[in-house]
Formats: sequence, C-alpha cells, structure tokens
Amino acid sequence: MGTVCASMTEHRRILVDGEPLAVRREGDELVTDDGLRFDPETAAHLPPTEPSKILAVHLNYRSRVEEFQTRLPPAPTYFQKPTTALNWHRGEVVRPVGCKYLNYEGEIAIVIGETCRHVAPDEAEDYIAGFTIANDYGLHDFRDTDAGSMLRVKGSDTLCPLGPGLVDDWDFRDKRIRTLVNNQIAQEATTAEMEWDMAYLVADLARTITLLPGDVILSGTPAGSRPVVPGDVVTVEVEGLGTLTNVIVEGTIPIRADVGAQPSESEEVVSTALGGDWELRGIRAPRGPGARHYESEIES
Repeated sequence: MGTVCASMTEHRRILVDGEPLAVRREGDELVTDDGLRFDPETAAHLPPTEPSKILAVHLNYRSRVEEFQTRLPPAPTYFQKPTTALNWHRGEVVRPVGCKYLNYEGEIAIVIGETCRHVAPDEAEDYIAGFTIANDYGLHDFRDTDAGSMLRVKGSDTLCPLGPGLVDDWDFRDKRIRTLVNNQIAQEATTAEMEWDMAYLVADLARTITLLPGDVILSGTPAGSRPVVPGDVVTVEVEGLGTLTNVIVEGTIPIRADVGAQPSESEEVVSTALGGDWELRGIRAPRGPGARHYESEIES
C-alpha cells in the first residue's frame, strides 16, 4: 500500500558523516544529485523537512468523531507542536518514566513549499511542496493540565516523527492510511473520511498565520488511537507515500517531582487514551490502561 508511484519524486534527508544530505528515492536506492548512492534500509534518516512550525488540526476524520461520541465544530480547530518534538523514520519515541498513556496517531503531513498568506482554498495546492507521513504521538498523562494548549501532551520531545520522504505531485484524495502496532492493524481509513481536506486546512491557517517553506500541517487521525508501551513497533502506511516506522522506548530520566503538574490518571486521561469511552465517565472509577497489551505490562 505504501509504494510511491513512479511519476512522483520522493525526497529524503539522511545523515552521512554527521552532516545532513539531500537524496531522492530511485527504485531501491537513495541517490544524490552528484550520483552517490545509499541503501534506504541502512541509511540514518532525518525528518524530510526543517519546519519553522508544526501545526495540527484536532478532529477531522469522521470515524474519530464517532469514536469520541462528539460532533465536529463548524470549522477546524488547531494546536501547535514545537519543532523540538521532531523525530524521524526508525527513530525512538520516548515514553517518559512515570507515564503510561502514550498514544500513536497515524497522520498525513502537508509540507509548505512557498510562503503562503491569504489564499483561497482553490489556490492553496499551489503552495504545497508535497506530503509526508506523520505520527502525532500524544502523552495523555498531561492532559488534565495541558488539554487546552496540548503543549506537553503533543509537544514533548520525540513525539513528532516525520518521513521517510517528502513526496511531490501526490493527489491526497481518497488515499488509504493505516497504523500497525507490532504488525497488527490498529487504525485504517481513507482521506475521503476527512471533513476538511488538505487545501482547506492550508487556506484556513494562512488567513492569519504566514506559512513558510518547510512548515508542516498535520491533517488529523482516524479512529483507533490507543496507548503503546516500550518495545512496541509502530508503523504508519499511506497509499503513495510509503511507510514510517518507530519503536517505543522507556525514558531514562523521571519527570521531576519538585516542579509543575505531575502525570495523572483521571477519568479524562483514561477515557481519552482508550478511545473516548466517555459514556462510562462517572460510572467506572479511574483505572490503569484497559488493553490486555497494557495489563500484561503492568502485571509483569
């Protein structure tokens, strides 16, 4: 499902001798303009773009709205992830010590190609350089304090893998996206489920925010986001864009207890992490992660 069409160009950035190097995908190789060739399976990847900002839409896929038992707002709402959250293909996603509710969210990322401000939706595609795959991880342990800004929930270090490449000339309409955890399908949908398409999101944000070349817009996730644990391998596949894979690891530095709000396990945290089972709020007491995958980790 993830194979890039021959008519498109996939651009990647890799690390060679400590320096970033721009390459393009040619068959089973990564090739530079001067003919150097690398194996994509062993190359050290970097994010395919260097954004000045990462913007993300909240709800957009209808299956996610239904899962949350809510309704879409009349227009998109957004949050921002700091660029220090950037991660890459095959990079390690860190679940901090003391946290339990680290959720994956497979997404498609829009990458801006030209400075964009005050454009109509039917003009917005002209300002898009291409698309890449994203995983908009969320650390819901901080949801009680950061649900408004989503700053630590979505912006903690390593929580924004992008890649492996930036694909130009890709038609975003009616494309399949799915997320696999340890080779088991966890999310699956098509972009036909999106309430607001890529061009709309660009035009909406560009009304008041200047979008610069390289900037990233995350376009939403379908139903099925759940917590993952250290050792899990999470892969996002998008038709025509390829596959983005990351491994979950346990952090080595505890969340400091002498400052700030601490990770929590309220009904809001648990319900959101486990798929918005809000009909049980006030009925079931806050508890540990509900998936058997999680319970086995706790019991061990």
